[in-house]
Amino acid sequence: MENNFDTQSYLDMELLRFTTAGSVDDGKSTLIGRLLYDSKSIFEDQVEQIEQTSKKKGLEHVDLSLFTDGLKDEREQGITIDVAYRYFATPKRKFIIADTPGHVQYTRNMVTGASTANLALILVDARNGVIEQTKRHTFIASLLQIPHVFVCINKMDLVDYSQEAYDKVVKEYTDFAAKLNVKDVRFIPISALHGDNVVNRGENMNWYEGGTLLHNLETVHISSDQNLRDCRFPVQTVIRPHSDEYHDFRGYAGRVAGGVFKKGDNVVALPSGLESKISGIHTLTGELEEAFPPQSVTITLEDDIDISRGDILVRSENRPEGQQDLDVMLCWLNTNPPRPRAKYVIKHTTAEARAMITEIQYKMDINSLHRLEEDKDIKMNDIARVKIRSTKPLFADDYNVNRVTGSIILVDESTNETVAAGMVR
Repeated sequence: MENNFDTQSYLDMELLRFTTAGSVDDGKSTLIGRLLYDSKSIFEDQVEQIEQTSKKKGLEHVDLSLFTDGLKDEREQGITIDVAYRYFATPKRKFIIADTPGHVQYTRNMVTGASTANLALILVDARNGVIEQTKRHTFIASLLQIPHVFVCINKMDLVDYSQEAYDKVVKEYTDFAAKLNVKDVRFIPISALHGDNVVNRGENMNWYEGGTLLHNLETVHISSDQNLRDCRFPVQTVIRPHSDEYHDFRGYAGRVAGGVFKKGDNVVALPSGLESKISGIHTLTGELEEAFPPQSVTITLEDDIDISRGDILVRSENRPEGQQDLDVMLCWLNTNPPRPRAKYVIKHTTAEARAMITEIQYKMDINSLHRLEEDKDIKMNDIARVKIRSTKPLFADDYNVNRVTGSIILVDESTNETVAAGMVR
């Protein structure tokens, strides 16, 4: 049989990362199952296995939620506990889905799954409308600066596909989202169980004139989500092959975190402040004239200057300020609370330093969006605004300007556990 699969065009396809969030029983797992099933992204043996399990449960239809609930506890309780990543592709785009839990005790899982997403897919039950968890998920999406939010109003079959029920949820959500910094919001009425408006349109909601969920996922404009103004290139490693062919080669490998780097550009290495010009931009498949986020490349410079892992290449006229005192919105990920005056390892892009939390300004009540200025007791899943002091200057941008260079993590030195993730203000 002839194989028409073109590896290069697959590799060149644009990748959309999206996270799903919704209350328990809003049908998140069923929706992802439907998306994979109707877009023919599931192997036949998996389909057979799920059909058999559905029959054993006495169901007349295929229980699509079983495609995503990978953990035994999830299948038994019918809930999502950990972040599950699913991969699929259509002829137009590649996708990574981070299926995150809905419960308040798994806020940290949602923060982790959503941190690299271009888009948040928030499910709302058409019967219940905007509830506390919908607000919490929207707040986290706005906090993490996810550029696009799709609100899928699910279970339309249970409200007789009523436009009135849909309009009511749209108004509730729009009124709430107006208080937050959420840029691109779209509403899609769906029935994940029956498949209406997920991959195919269906006949039941002719009053809805927008595209299906898959059509929106394939066409949403994401190439301008990255910061293309401020040039930032954190160096991951220095490449010195020491071979006869590349005897004098010295390249700096990493992933472009912002801006567009071109051959011949003047750049500065921080923290040293040494200047040079880009002589070449190399990849596995050959040289490039320019590099932009999120490409991984190796940059060579005209001058042999001292650069190592943790340094950052920037444009001469656009330098981030080195800061030792950071104002950070922190999500606490660990079961143990932060210890007073404890030293942590702070990781920012490829740079590392030691740091301590010097002040807790306030905690956020994720449900009411109120600041709790009296309550400074941070526990797992709490989000708080804190001051952090590091042992050396870090070249961080405001998280609102660049999600890569504006984020940090804290690691406990004694256990090597990541205890917190933060966004620099």
